[in-house]
Amino acid sequence: MRLSIPRRDLILALPTISLALIALLMGVLLWLYQAHERENERHTLIMDTLWAEQTLRFQLGSDEEKLRLLAEDLGRGMLGPLGFEGKARQMMAGNPEFTRLRWLEADGALRAALPPLPSLAEHDPAQLPLNEVRALGRPAYGLVSLAAGRGARDAPHLPLVTPIFRDGRYSGALVVDISLQALISQHVPWWFTERYRLVLLDANNAQLAAKPEVLPDPLIPTRELPTHRMPLDPPGQGVTLLVTLYRSGPWEAQAGIVAAISILALVAGASLLTARRQMRGRKRAEQALRAEHAFRKAMEDSLTVGMRARDLAGRITYVNPAFCAMTGYSPDELIGQEPPMPYWVPEDYDRTREVHDAVLIGTPYPSGFELRFQRRDGEKFDALIYEAPLIDADGKHTGWMGSFVDITDRKRAEEGQRQQQEKLQQTSRLVTMGEMASTLAHELNQPLSAITSYATGSLNRLQAAGGDPELEKALTKLSLQARRAGAIIRRIHDFVRKREPRLTACTLPEIAQDALSFLAPDARKLGVILHTDLPDDLPPIRADRILIEQVIVNLARNAIEAMTAVPRGRRVLSVTATAQADRVEVRVQDSGPGIPAAQQENLFNAFFSTKPDGMGMGLNICRSLIEFHHGRLWYETAADGGGVFSFTIPRATEDEHELRSHH
Repeated sequence: MRLSIPRRDLILALPTISLALIALLMGVLLWLYQAHERENERHTLIMDTLWAEQTLRFQLGSDEEKLRLLAEDLGRGMLGPLGFEGKARQMMAGNPEFTRLRWLEADGALRAALPPLPSLAEHDPAQLPLNEVRALGRPAYGLVSLAAGRGARDAPHLPLVTPIFRDGRYSGALVVDISLQALISQHVPWWFTERYRLVLLDANNAQLAAKPEVLPDPLIPTRELPTHRMPLDPPGQGVTLLVTLYRSGPWEAQAGIVAAISILALVAGASLLTARRQMRGRKRAEQALRAEHAFRKAMEDSLTVGMRARDLAGRITYVNPAFCAMTGYSPDELIGQEPPMPYWVPEDYDRTREVHDAVLIGTPYPSGFELRFQRRDGEKFDALIYEAPLIDADGKHTGWMGSFVDITDRKRAEEGQRQQQEKLQQTSRLVTMGEMASTLAHELNQPLSAITSYATGSLNRLQAAGGDPELEKALTKLSLQARRAGAIIRRIHDFVRKREPRLTACTLPEIAQDALSFLAPDARKLGVILHTDLPDDLPPIRADRILIEQVIVNLARNAIEAMTAVPRGRRVLSVTATAQADRVEVRVQDSGPGIPAAQQENLFNAFFSTKPDGMGMGLNICRSLIEFHHGRLWYETAADGGGVFSFTIPRATEDEHELRSHH
């Protein structure tokens, strides 16, 4: 049966119609596929925009926490302007988005700023939400404005205000100017800007910051760019996040493939299905990779432990933000570095290199090891380090991963505890010595009283018998010295028992002459020349005569002992006194070798002595006695190399002076 021409033409046209239908179906499929891709791009755009917004919020939250800790330190009075400047400098070094940090008083007046303001006119507290911060007691953000700080003149910034409370009362605020451009430049990763352009807009849709700031011409597609807008409130005060997709997937090449499939029919359909499966798998893999990268990045950024990876040759291959903040160097400055590292301490170089090489050859440190490093600004810090081998996916050892824990504060606390323990031990020894001194004073007082009585009785008997003048003179001196010793012991006993010494108007030349006469025999025996400059017109001092005499005796005896290695003809002890406005200064100078500078700061500490058999209490007691008299005792090196101990004693009042003259 022959087919009619129309029917035959229809049969002959079936392949063409089929191909046209296939091409049409492929076109529809291409359109549907492109719509699906655009929807996927839109969904991915929304998700990535949400991630970028959360990343910026997380960083702003981290900035709030850092500012809160600094505000607590200021509120406790732990920092002054200089301490604030050091903390602010350290904070700004680790936070590139900070352009300026200001410390305000309770009335909004500027107390300190870093970097300093060019003029006070630059500071306008009316633009800051100080009343809101004071009322709510928590940080708040101000309106976006222009700033001039740290190299970004007239750049939009977001002020963050944190209250400072001292003893529960508002005492001021900390204000940090956050550069919006630096915020997104530092905390929006490179992979995000490979596909998207991120722009921060104000309430009037004016651009505040962007990354990248300008798109390269070859990357700008001709079709409409998908965008997604998300507010950054709070804390942005009207700031909006606008993300634009400027680099999409390779859908144009897919259109060519689909066109080829349209011609090849079933081959094109099979290829299209295969390509779609591959693209979906690739998209899932890329999404999983981005999610994994974002998760790992967020985890690394949240760590306070520094992480550093090295290859088998010792070169740095990876550092996390905590390690960069710990050392003060950026990843670009550290990655690829070979020993010696820039954060090594020069004086500890040999030990650090030894431990470095030991780790590379596989020496185990199961409990970790401690090393001292220095930050970029030269500050030293102690770190506890744990090293573990890096094994790749094939099980091959490719390097070492180290974790760094800053233990500087812990070691300082341990050292402070050790020093406190030493002070407690010294206090215990002082208490014991005080008890011993009190006992000795009590026990010696009776024999001295007996000596005085016997000397007085012998003198009376001798005078009654018309005795020997020389013997009478000796007995008189014996009685005088015994009474003097008894008075000294009573003063020491009173001092140990915390009794108030007898402060009266005294003449310093008389006190000094009595003290030097007591040491004159020893001075003559050792060939020491005594030189005094004690003017008779010195004003009276308000002091306990016996205690001040003991101070001069102790200082003079120390000076005599310090000159034992000096030839006899050059041993000179000089005691001078000069009147000042409201006090009298006494200087005891020797011609000995002096005291080394390393020992001078410990001279007046209890139990510290430069003599092999010294107890280390003489100078400490002398300083206590002088400070009781509201004076000051210090040491300095003389111009000729000898030592000079100087102390001051307040002058007596007119009433005390008249009372002494009357008596």
